[in-house]
Amino acid sequence: MIKHYNIPIFVPELACPFRCAFCDQEKISGQKKTPDDKEIVETIESHLSSFREKNRKVNIAFFGGSFTGIHIQEQERYLKLAQPFIRTGEINAVRLSTRPDYINDEILGLLRKYHVETIELGAQSLDDEVLKKSFRGHTVKQVEYAAKLIVKRGFKLGLQMMIGLPGDTLGKSITTARKIIGLGAENTRIYPALVIKDTPLHRWYEQGKYIPLSLGEAVNITKQLILIFEQAGLDVIRVGLHPSEGLISGDELIAGPFHVSFRELVLTEIWSDKLKHLMQGNNMGNLEIAVPKSQINHAIGYKAKNRLRLLKYYKSVRYVVGKEFNARIIEE
Repeated sequence: MIKHYNIPIFVPELACPFRCAFCDQEKISGQKKTPDDKEIVETIESHLSSFREKNRKVNIAFFGGSFTGIHIQEQERYLKLAQPFIRTGEINAVRLSTRPDYINDEILGLLRKYHVETIELGAQSLDDEVLKKSFRGHTVKQVEYAAKLIVKRGFKLGLQMMIGLPGDTLGKSITTARKIIGLGAENTRIYPALVIKDTPLHRWYEQGKYIPLSLGEAVNITKQLILIFEQAGLDVIRVGLHPSEGLISGDELIAGPFHVSFRELVLTEIWSDKLKHLMQGNNMGNLEIAVPKSQINHAIGYKAKNRLRLLKYYKSVRYVVGKEFNARIIEE
């Protein structure tokens, strides 16, 4: 089995001329400045020295800014830093995130030259009303154009989305998810919108013009989206924002559905739905649940939530590793 690693290089708000309603990359990522060449190389070398698996695939990942919006020579400068590691085989490829309106044939030609494999677009929503209210500065058509061009040129496409933005609804989020699938994305990230200090959302929140999702609402919406993506074979590579120091301490977070274990909460509820048919009767004996190894912690639940629910109906509940989900009552 191949172990996949990303070495993240954060370039906060690099080249981005827009101030989205929800955004302050410095506070979200915890990165206060753009790293210089020496720092980037040191970051790569430090990560490589920490990897133990021999059978692995490693990407350098430029995140946090609008990478393809910077001057073409600057893009080359960053990309060239990865090339010595690619030539030695220590790094397999480069991935980056950017805006949909910063993609064209010339840019994609440059990225192909420097072994970029995956391009993630911050779509956030595929509803024009939501994009406009969130000050995104691009349209759904621009996302569709960029996505189709990326796929046509042979890159892997990632499309990020957010839930709970101004004007958003459950129905619009589901439509966005289905459009992401239709555009040929191989992976996605789902971020609940948070009210970060000193952003437009912060001002609107204080004025009563914006109400963020509750944690329960965000979990419920994300649960439905993950099931849609999984059914289509998309890899959901991130759920919820990275827990930076400012978010964990609450210094930068004003309101919204932030939780350091947000993905675990969502997967717990997905498994709660799968187990719901077992939650009936009373004192029905000893329950044994077989679950694939990769899912067993989620089946047990965050802080054993699902196991504790089941214990209301059974004398004991035991989880075992199995090829597929199965449950049976074991007689004493």
